[in-house]
Amino acid sequence: MSVQTPATLMKLARQALLRNEAVAISALQKLPWTLFPALFKDAFNGRHTRIVKAMVAAWPFPCLPVGALMKTPNLETFQAVLDGVDMQLKGEFHPGREKLQVLDLRNVQHSFWNIWTGREDGDCSAETVDERPVVKDLPRYELRWRHLKVVTDLYLRLRLNEEQACFLKWVQQRKDFLQIHCMNMKIWTVPVCTVKEILDVFHPGNIEELELNTGWDVFTLARFAPCLGQMRSLRKLSLAYIYKNTFGIGPRTADREEKCISKVIAQFSKLHCLQHLSMNGIFFLKDHMEQILRSLTTPLETLSIQNCDLSQSDLNYFPWSHSLRQLKHLDLRDITLCTSCLKPLGVLLEYVAGTLESLDLQGCSIKDSQVTDFIPALSKCSQLTRVNFWDNDFSMPTLKDLLHHTANWTKMNVEQYPAPMQCYFGLGYVSERRFAQLCLELMDTLRALRQPKRILFSTDPCHECGERCVYDFGPRLCPCWL
Repeated sequence: MSVQTPATLMKLARQALLRNEAVAISALQKLPWTLFPALFKDAFNGRHTRIVKAMVAAWPFPCLPVGALMKTPNLETFQAVLDGVDMQLKGEFHPGREKLQVLDLRNVQHSFWNIWTGREDGDCSAETVDERPVVKDLPRYELRWRHLKVVTDLYLRLRLNEEQACFLKWVQQRKDFLQIHCMNMKIWTVPVCTVKEILDVFHPGNIEELELNTGWDVFTLARFAPCLGQMRSLRKLSLAYIYKNTFGIGPRTADREEKCISKVIAQFSKLHCLQHLSMNGIFFLKDHMEQILRSLTTPLETLSIQNCDLSQSDLNYFPWSHSLRQLKHLDLRDITLCTSCLKPLGVLLEYVAGTLESLDLQGCSIKDSQVTDFIPALSKCSQLTRVNFWDNDFSMPTLKDLLHHTANWTKMNVEQYPAPMQCYFGLGYVSERRFAQLCLELMDTLRALRQPKRILFSTDPCHECGERCVYDFGPRLCPCWL
């Protein structure tokens, strides 16, 4: 006869409690605090809203990281959590319990649940390999708040989902009794007036990551600029698709536009914690990069500029910027560089040779004659783990020369190169035979120097189907060939 393990017996006991809500709620006063997490997790996942509400009101730990359990949002269960918090705020919790101090609503893996619920039932094994970042218990000093601290991330679109609408209404009505910390805010196509209202509740000074993908013009961005300047804890900033105002073009409009641009750029000098800067589709970057880089007060780890125009003077300033001297990630994807002198890029690569981990120059239309401007510096970048040169116009001799300079890349994981120009014939169509033959030759060239982990040669997207021919362990042709 098999003997049941203690973990299985505990599970059966929890299931019995969940089947009788009245008994479960009345038992909370005598329930050992070590049993709370596992029972709460079962009640939350089973959507036993009355038990969830009572358990939040009686929560015996300083922190409740409930966001880690919200894989499938449910309005009724979420409302039960907020109702339980209200009972805490009103003092309607069980005597003898330590008052809840931090409600963590972030959808991140949290060590609390692994520690207190163990690994029974296999529940935690799936979370262990989860790609979400792991959050450890909050440091003791972070818990010493006079009021309840609520930690959350906000992903705002034009239409709020039910949980977001419920939470924002709840927070606005109780903001005098809460310390609201929004760590990561993503804003998509939301009017600037709505964003300002939200920042009245979620203080900008607590935001650590901000993604603005709004489709605003620069005049609207300038209205938001003072809020950006208040984000003194901001570590990561992503701006996407800020457009030029196409109405009322004239001297007065151009002058006003330049003042708005200056107002936005002036905010960068206030972001003393900024480490990662990403700008995608920002029309005003051209001839303003020196102004932006001069404004930065801290070294960047990441600089990503995509789908923008840069002038030669912008590139010329890159190696002079002290904020770029410790770069780990440089991304200039879809920046047309075919008419630029890339010697400044080579100088910058020299400076960051000891720190640079990834380089993305896809879609820059770089020509053979420009590659010599940065190949010697690139060969010294011994920390590189990923490079991407797809969609550039490299010939077979240039690719061979480039590969011959990569012996130092011992940490490389993924390499992406364009197929040589000799693979194409009239109107940009690909010769299947030449593609396979030349890519194999390039593979052999590289293997004579070092053993690559993953290397891909790619053609431009096909004119007919939009797919690429890719050489990995062999040629994979676009669907048109099939």
